[in-house]
Amino acid sequence: GQVLELLRGVQKGSEDRRRWLSRLRWALQNEETQQKFVRLDGSIRTLTGLFTSSLAELQLEAARCLHELSHSSVPAVAEACLPVTSYLLTYLSGHSLELTELCLYTLGNLVVESEAVRKQLLPQGIIPVLASCIQSPHEAVLEGVGYVLSQLLQAKEAPTEIIPLVLDSLLPQHMLPLVCCGLKAGMGAAVEFAWCLHYIICRHKDNGVLLALGAVPALTSLLLDLAAQIPQGAPEGLELLVCPVLRCLSNLLAQTGSQGQDGRLLIALFLILQCFLQQHPFLVQECLWLLNNLTADDPFFCSALLSLELLPALLQLLTCSQMATVLVLTVLCNVAEKGALPCQQLLQQPLLPQLLPLLTLPDPEAVGQCLELLHLLFLHCPEAAADFTRQGGHQALEQHQSTAELQERAQALLDMVRQPPGAASACQVTLAVFS
Repeated sequence: GQVLELLRGVQKGSEDRRRWLSRLRWALQNEETQQKFVRLDGSIRTLTGLFTSSLAELQLEAARCLHELSHSSVPAVAEACLPVTSYLLTYLSGHSLELTELCLYTLGNLVVESEAVRKQLLPQGIIPVLASCIQSPHEAVLEGVGYVLSQLLQAKEAPTEIIPLVLDSLLPQHMLPLVCCGLKAGMGAAVEFAWCLHYIICRHKDNGVLLALGAVPALTSLLLDLAAQIPQGAPEGLELLVCPVLRCLSNLLAQTGSQGQDGRLLIALFLILQCFLQQHPFLVQECLWLLNNLTADDPFFCSALLSLELLPALLQLLTCSQMATVLVLTVLCNVAEKGALPCQQLLQQPLLPQLLPLLTLPDPEAVGQCLELLHLLFLHCPEAAADFTRQGGHQALEQHQSTAELQERAQALLDMVRQPPGAASACQVTLAVFS
């Protein structure tokens, strides 16, 4: 009854129509009311009529009602709003900032809930409209554009139907600078567009467009800028920007192989790690993913890690979390693969005593990665195997002879440990050459 009464009041066309609209808006904050409202005959038609009215106050109040409706998590409510989508797009190029902002967030909300809405918006030209909105000088509009775009890019059909349209538009060339000037301009828009870039990069195999726009050097220098802020006290919400930027860079490097050899990037990563370790531990694994992708096939970053004396800081993260343990061990394997000298430098850190307790962990992935690292160390520095035995390492290995997935690797290491040490091991010979 109440919903019908509100609709009738809005339809009457009397003086206090705006007051009725305002009451309707408050009522539409309730999910049940939203569903009742869209079922009433002529309800959306009436709102659409007022939304397209030439009276600015009525138009804005109707837009607020539509915005409330868009918050519904019931697809039927979003689909009831299908007749309004073309008007929402049209008013994005209007003069009222508040109306533009309302239209953006309404569209973003509708897009989340309904594939039918997304299917209708693409031919209506939502991508070109957003590409023109992204050139707005207003931070609030930019943040709204980022919100709509990030919702579109997360849709299940995005890789085939949405991302190609976005990459063909002017959006990428505007997104990248907006992410990179987040510290100076608006953090809100930078965070939204950083996530947009992340969704494109991780759901689309060919990122030639972004690479051609210089995404790798741009994001690298952004990380250096972000890290430089930290000693002076990180700005509020900095971690929200750091997270997607780390992911973008990490995934781009995984797809393209390493680009640019800038040791400052490692220092920046460790500054970020130390800054966020306590408050935002989720960033630790993001930093370690990037560190892994930097060191994976790149001798430059492996030797920079050693020469910049960052190993102690890395080893402190060994027991930070289950994921961190695996990732730190993976980075250490990347370094150890480079041969005898890096292995010798790892062993000087007293690495073996730190690895022993890891062999008793309940996580087979961590133990497996630990066995891999020991294998590389023993291979390049056979005397490390003797050291390991002296510290009681063979007992730790024997425990894993009964674990199916670790059995073979544990046995192979036991065989290496039991070999009599040669007269001069490979590692000592190498060191003689370097000393």
